[in-house]
Amino acid sequence: MNVLWIHAHPEPRSLGGMLATEGRHALVESGHAVTVSDLYAMQWNPVVGAADFGHDPARRLRVGSASRRAYDAGELSADIAAEQEKLRWADAVVLQFPLWWLGPPAILKGWLDRVLVHGFGFGVADPATGRVRRYGDGELAGKRGLVVTTIGARESSFGPRGIHGDLEDVLFPLHHGVFWYTGMAALPPLAIHGADRADEGAAARAATRLRRRLAGLACDEPLPYRSEHGGGYDEDLVLRPELSPGRSGLAVHYR
Repeated sequence: MNVLWIHAHPEPRSLGGMLATEGRHALVESGHAVTVSDLYAMQWNPVVGAADFGHDPARRLRVGSASRRAYDAGELSADIAAEQEKLRWADAVVLQFPLWWLGPPAILKGWLDRVLVHGFGFGVADPATGRVRRYGDGELAGKRGLVVTTIGARESSFGPRGIHGDLEDVLFPLHHGVFWYTGMAALPPLAIHGADRADEGAAARAATRLRRRLAGLACDEPLPYRSEHGGGYDEDLVLRPELSPGRSGLAVHYR
């Protein structure tokens, strides 16, 4: 497989930095090709702006239409175009980051904002039907996505009754709103808890867990989300009442 590893941690000597190196080695040893986007090392610009699209700053910027025009014309800024080319090449994408304020660092959110532009990450239409392709379909359909995250809090504090909430709900915006929306199959995440207190033994155990998960990157069962066009949603994109009757919440979007 071709694997794009997107790493978002400012300290290469951190547990996250060690895991990024360990993961890359594990994949290469298994015969995979790996490309790494180390966002802090790249000094990635996370801020969307007119220069991304060759847009005249004197005119009002409408991000959706400006990004679509630039994408269609091949006029996106070079850093965005390079990351899109990496995504086209990849069979699987790993997003690796520390969980800060129940989400990824701003630099990774900015990567998503700038790279997944209109016409590439969203607003993709089926040329035969004109139907918008998303949630199980899209420009990135056929690829797999894996979140690897280091978390300072203890594992027990994440769950149906944990104070931080269930980790699957916390990561829903990435799993469902990024991976699945763009067509990628979202794999169950790998979370390393207690990262701030990890000693050498804990780091070694985390590396072993990572290697085991990466061994299943091509074959592990993805999260069983419902596709938008699979018949489960009505014309207002609401789950039909006969499916998961009487229930609500994010889990209803599982098949």
